[in-house]
Amino acid sequence: MVFHETKLQGVFEIDVEPQIDARGFFARTWCQREFEDNGLNPTLVQCSISFNARKGTLRGMHYQAAPFAETKVVRCTRGAIYDVVLDLRPQSPTFKEWAAVGLTSEKRNMVYVPDGCAHGFLTLEDDTEVFYQMSQFYNPESARGVRWDDPAFRIAWPEKVEVISERDRTYTDFE
Repeated sequence: MVFHETKLQGVFEIDVEPQIDARGFFARTWCQREFEDNGLNPTLVQCSISFNARKGTLRGMHYQAAPFAETKVVRCTRGAIYDVVLDLRPQSPTFKEWAAVGLTSEKRNMVYVPDGCAHGFLTLEDDTEVFYQMSQFYNPESARGVRWDDPAFRIAWPEKVEVISERDRTYTDFE
């Protein structure tokens, strides 16, 4: 795997390194040692998938509050997404800034979201599936979010939002 740090401290785009032969290819998508060697949290306790029938579906911006703050590794296994990480760590030099990574099933890239950051995505194709690995078990009482269009962050989404949950649409302003 190849780790590329984004403009947000501790947020990485991760590319696989396919080993190609006559059968196709083989590539590693997870290695505890490689994550540790790059200073990343290697703990994974839960995996989930999100299926999104329509292009323009927005999920986010979600996070879990301490002590259940979670690190995520996110990969698009079918279709394509515009994946956004928002830094909500008050002590971070990039507090309230965001970074976006295009994740596609063809590219097979991933994004590493450290705890203290919110995460969300917009689907760019119909029938898109997203695979998540998390460092904490889901705790409903710790589930939090910020609004996808909150003026405090000015996230630039590349396409119109067509489908969004009531919860995600109505989070209060961050400020």
